[in-house]
Amino acid sequence: MKRLSKQQYDEMTKQASPKSKPLQNCLWAFGVGGAICLVGEVLRQLYLSAGLEKDIASLAVSGSLILLSGIFTALGWYHRLAVHAGAGTLVPITGFANAVVSPAIEFKCEGLVTGVGAKMFVIAGPVIVYGVLASEIYGLIYYFMQKMM
Repeated sequence: MKRLSKQQYDEMTKQASPKSKPLQNCLWAFGVGGAICLVGEVLRQLYLSAGLEKDIASLAVSGSLILLSGIFTALGWYHRLAVHAGAGTLVPITGFANAVVSPAIEFKCEGLVTGVGAKMFVIAGPVIVYGVLASEIYGLIYYFMQKMM
């Protein structure tokens, strides 16, 4: 087998890679991310107008966005949107819900325990572990700083 030089490899990579349009990609990401946040705010206002307290309305918005993201992921719409919007779909709550639901759907044929249950947190698991550990560390720092003052 003939070995490629670095220059030949770089040329092949350049030819095979899709052309990027940074301005267009940024606009799509900004627009879609903003639209997701707008949906959240519209839901919040609807919940508030329905008589929910501010904290409960915020909680209901979070649950609604997670549910909508899971449904859109299951229907394949979230992926189609992400192809165009890129980082715009990574609004934390919807992006995280997508990261949990995607592997669960992909591995459902392996069963509820070894498929869905085991694979659901493949992507999201490290995020959860880091979040829990970081909150514990920050909490300890805060606690000891308060004791010192």
